Amino acid sequence: MKKIAVVTGANRGLGLALSEALAQRGFKVLMAMRNPDKAQKTLNGLTMKGLDVVPMKLDLSQEKSITDFVEVIKREYGFVDVLINNAGILIDSEDGGNSSLFKTKASTLQKTFVTNTLGPFLLTQKIFPLMKQEGYGRIVNVSSGMAQLSEKQTASASYRISKTGLNMVTNLFASEVDGEDICVNSVSPGWVRTDMGGPHADRSVEQGIKGLLWAATLPKGGPNGGFFQDGEAINW
Repeated sequence: MKKIAVVTGANRGLGLALSEALAQRGFKVLMAMRNPDKAQKTLNGLTMKGLDVVPMKLDLSQEKSITDFVEVIKREYGFVDVLINNAGILIDSEDGGNSSLFKTKASTLQKTFVTNTLGPFLLTQKIFPLMKQEGYGRIVNVSSGMAQLSEKQTASASYRISKTGLNMVTNLFASEVDGEDICVNSVSPGWVRTDMGGPHADRSVEQGIKGLLWAATLPKGGPNGGFFQDGEAINW
């Protein structure tokens, strides 16, 4: 039986590249995105390559959408092997908060937190029991070096705070692993040339997904509750 991987934000960038790479490794990939209809051309390209991908609607900012998404998985498949919480937003520039902490609006912080932290928390909360019942799971929270408390940080406050919160989500669920072959880790892909990272980022998408694939396919006894980039531990 094929392993099942859920990838959020799978319609572009890192999520799309991850979905293709996992499917090439033999996974059935449930590609979660807000608007599957808009991604039909991209999805057709993957299926023409013979890859086993399934587009699914998911809006991480809506709890009902998360609940409905997991209910479909329970009904259609009954289990999940890998969850990659990749979807995220970076909207600090909308209110000038990308350059000044003091221009950050409460609404920007709230909107960012809902998608980048609360959404992944609720999705993991609902999928984690499916992994526990099977005794196997790999959860990868796509974080960022911009979340590191060990470094002085400036600007983009909403994004940084939300990703630091996501690291705590990793910590909490990693602490719930009790004897099962489940690994929950945060991974920074680095600064990647995507729509979010922009054209001047120093890493390609292929470089960015390297560490994410590593965490998604860890062998038994692999690390749990860590923060990594390219398979190497980094400071929280």
